[in-house]
Amino acid sequence: MKLEPQPGTPGTRPAGIETETEAAAHVREMFAQIAPRYDLLNHLLSLDIDKVWRRRVARRFAPVLRDSNAHVLDLCCGTGDLAFAFCNVDPHGAIISAADFVPAMLVRARAKAASHAFRVEFVEADALQLPYPDQTFDLVSSAFGFRNLANYDRGLREMIRVLRRGGTAGILEFAEPRGVLFGSLYRFYFRNILPRLGGMISGNSEAYAYLPRSVGRFPGPEELKDRFEQAGFVNVEFERWTGGIVTLHVAEKP
Repeated sequence: MKLEPQPGTPGTRPAGIETETEAAAHVREMFAQIAPRYDLLNHLLSLDIDKVWRRRVARRFAPVLRDSNAHVLDLCCGTGDLAFAFCNVDPHGAIISAADFVPAMLVRARAKAASHAFRVEFVEADALQLPYPDQTFDLVSSAFGFRNLANYDRGLREMIRVLRRGGTAGILEFAEPRGVLFGSLYRFYFRNILPRLGGMISGNSEAYAYLPRSVGRFPGPEELKDRFEQAGFVNVEFERWTGGIVTLHVAEKP
């Protein structure tokens, strides 16, 4: 049975925010403020497992990444870690582009790319209105950024628009673990300990209180699968990893 998208939750809505425009502006400012400590906190708060997840995504899409004729987009790229994981699959493979709408994140992404000689084109762009022509990419993928869009359905429609026919979309996002014991322990850490640690280290308690709230209201795997299909994707699948902490969604453009 298909699940209908929740009409009251078209996309992320930080506390006190109602409209898409306000949500986008708030998220942009929030991530700009935590950009200096973003990488440190990602690795520290996940116990470095976030690196494993990104490498696993890269292995999943290795056939595309090894194709020197392919063009790949890391959407909502942050400081570029998924794009760099893609580069490590084959430095002479696909052309890698990366887009984000937070300039402070892109400053750090470009610095990291230069220090490691990664060949990535970074572009400041809104995922809901990408500056690319139709049918530009063979793969569009995002890791932990799609959840922050002000409108999930528009984001999926932009992904399918810029994909070539037969191209692949991939979204790696946090999810709510299903196991009773593990789920309870994880939720306690995620909702109580992580926000406090993140707030202390980053100096921005709001950003790390936003994280568990945004995960809690993000569509579950079954609902997101349905939204992919409504956007026009086919062969939509999802894989739960690490006890269900994260889910990789994969779909194709017909």
